[in-house]
Amino acid sequence: MSKLLCDLLKVEPHELKATILSFVWVFTVMAAYFILRPVRDSFSSDWTDAELSWLWTSTFVFSALAVSLYGAVISHIRFRIIVPVIYGFFALAFLGFFVIGKTGGASDLVNRVYYVWVSVFALFHLSVFWTFMSGLYNKEQSKRLFGVIATGAILGTVAGPLAVELFIVDVGSLNMLLVSAVLLLVPIPIVGQLDGLRSTALGNPDGQSDLLRGSKLGVNPFSGFTRLVSSPYLLWIAAFILLYVTMNTFLYYEIRKVFADLDRDLRAQAWARIDLAVNLLAAFTALFATSRFATRLGVATTLALVPLIMVAGWIVVAVSPVLASVVGVQIVRRAGNYAVTRPAREMLFTLVDSETRFKSKPVIDTVVYRGGDVATAWFYTMLTTVFGMGLTGIAIVAAAIAGVWAAVGAYLGRWFDSDAATPDRAPGAAVPEPGDGAR
Repeated sequence: MSKLLCDLLKVEPHELKATILSFVWVFTVMAAYFILRPVRDSFSSDWTDAELSWLWTSTFVFSALAVSLYGAVISHIRFRIIVPVIYGFFALAFLGFFVIGKTGGASDLVNRVYYVWVSVFALFHLSVFWTFMSGLYNKEQSKRLFGVIATGAILGTVAGPLAVELFIVDVGSLNMLLVSAVLLLVPIPIVGQLDGLRSTALGNPDGQSDLLRGSKLGVNPFSGFTRLVSSPYLLWIAAFILLYVTMNTFLYYEIRKVFADLDRDLRAQAWARIDLAVNLLAAFTALFATSRFATRLGVATTLALVPLIMVAGWIVVAVSPVLASVVGVQIVRRAGNYAVTRPAREMLFTLVDSETRFKSKPVIDTVVYRGGDVATAWFYTMLTTVFGMGLTGIAIVAAAIAGVWAAVGAYLGRWFDSDAATPDRAPGAAVPEPGDGAR
């Protein structure tokens, strides 16, 4: 059975235990998030475009503060302590929201705080996971294994919405917070086991995750920001993220308007159904296609694939601007992101050093992402309120942005696929010869 599994999924026998543990880790945290997510999104229909844009602005500010604090703390405390603290802290926070709700303290202000808090959590917990993964596996292993590991994330995103779909009407939104809090404790014992496998079964004694054994980073809490702005490679990754976020924002704003007439539990159920459709499609793709895309077609094609599909999808929406077409594009976009784009994007960080991986990556994953949320939210609000654009106009603008997104993805993938790939050498650049001043 083990051999069959290894042959089917392109996992080497000595990598199986680490892959399973990585799978379990991301499954549980994504299940926890996708129980919290429909509840969060059910609140959004109560607010105007401008009010929601202000909440996204608040999310960006708190994300920047959280990443700065993270950068300061990780310079002084071992990573194997930081990871359990992060997940334990979020578990306690959601337990706190549960207590507030049970004691009758829930209000529109609490709902807004919850919305912002879940939005910060949404990116931060996953960034920590993929930071660990990009230091645990080497470049060749990441091409084969990240698709399989991403399947754990996708199945978690199936389990979470399924739990909401089956139980939220009888149990209620509030009680689901307890389930999420418990799930967030599962990764804590997994961290040490994976670190032990890194230098033994995985054969990566020189991997960049030695922070788990006590090595420390530079003490500058803002070095993640400075490295980002000084590295063309990281800036291209940030641009890729910003273009992706635009797709997400446009679709999210359109869909939430349709759900405004439903009560909150039914809205949560509707969002959960979309999540469920997305994640069933993504699970099959990640399990059987992603590693084959990356190893056979290359990362350049893999990163450009979903953006090109989005160009076609937005054209369909422009021609047929109805809810079904918008929801269909949303399902394809999110499934493609979980199964194809996100694993390929995480492969890019196997080229960078520890300081970049542990400090700049959370800046990109959280601050740049949420900054993109803010910019594109206000951009969307301007298009709809100032220029009076309807869905057709929005779709035409989005199709053009998706085309640029595809070009950026292809460029980044070519950089990664090049035989002498490093973050300092762009694709097509000459490889320095000994004695040419590059010693």
